[in-house]
Amino acid sequence: MSPLDLAAIRRTPKVLLHEHLDGGLRPATVIELARERRVTLPTDDPDALGEWFFRGADRGNLALYLEGFGTTIQCMQTRGALHRVALEAILDLHEDGVVYAELRFAPFFHTEGGLTLEEVMDAVLAGLREGEERTGVKWGLIVCALRNFPPTSSLEMAELAVAYRDRGAVAFDLAGDEHGHPPKRHLEAFQYCLRQCFPITIHAGEAFGKESIWQALQICGAQRIGHCTRLTEDILRDDNGELRYGPLADWIRDRRIPLEMCLSSNVHTGAVTRLDDHPFGLFLAQKFRVTINTDNRLMSKTTLSRELEIAVTRYGLDEAGLERLAVNAMKSAFIHYDARCAVIYDRIKAGFRAIREGARQP
Repeated sequence: MSPLDLAAIRRTPKVLLHEHLDGGLRPATVIELARERRVTLPTDDPDALGEWFFRGADRGNLALYLEGFGTTIQCMQTRGALHRVALEAILDLHEDGVVYAELRFAPFFHTEGGLTLEEVMDAVLAGLREGEERTGVKWGLIVCALRNFPPTSSLEMAELAVAYRDRGAVAFDLAGDEHGHPPKRHLEAFQYCLRQCFPITIHAGEAFGKESIWQALQICGAQRIGHCTRLTEDILRDDNGELRYGPLADWIRDRRIPLEMCLSSNVHTGAVTRLDDHPFGLFLAQKFRVTINTDNRLMSKTTLSRELEIAVTRYGLDEAGLERLAVNAMKSAFIHYDARCAVIYDRIKAGFRAIREGARQP
């Protein structure tokens, strides 16, 4: 394999588990959709608009980071807009070498134009299916509820997700600002998913401490955790400099609970102050099941290849490490076992093998 620069990383098969549909639009698409919806933008230049979203997000605060979604969501209020955004997401991920992606969104945000929740879901799923037909990228859709919304809203989103389980919905998520909004307030929604044998992932340990992670796992039944940077509060060094895990860190490591880590956005939201302080390197070295994700490609001005490049340059990830990350992410995906295995062997392992064989050619 050639040196692990960005171009080489882009050629590797990748898996993305944590990306918000309304945080990954193309700037040019925002401009066109805003014109149709008469949404006011600061500029009609795609490059300048992309910078505007990034500057708004890069303020070290999760609540401020989320402000840009008000603009993208306004632009996603018709069947055509939702279909287009979903389709373009798959096309763009394919260009970046992603072979499997789980995209998430909160359907109730997209009913302001008169669509029903079912019409919202149908439009997004149709776009994702068209993207798969055109690229071969496999996908799953995660339905989000919001922490700061009433628990009845969360239950409605959980029921919607389960209703679409045979049409592409693969999990239920709770997102939004953690401060003052513990996940246990939405327990009825999580219990409904558990009774229906439907997977759960929860944003936790991003803007609040290890207690948020503990609640997500032990009260709400999450099988994956989004971000989880504050798990470091349960990993300490003794007087001899040896690492000592608390019970929560032990639980997560021993049971191979996947961590959906997002390097750049964690700096932009203030979950960590700088990349040098990010716990990804520690978790990787200590054999936690870590995955690398984009979170919001538009807001954080990134791609999965760029996030992996950060891991290569800052945390010493090598070719074998890239393959291991992709396989671990695919093992952690919410689609069925046989489908996961097919992607691992037919796309990831076969893709890395082809790259290595190509590198050996004279």
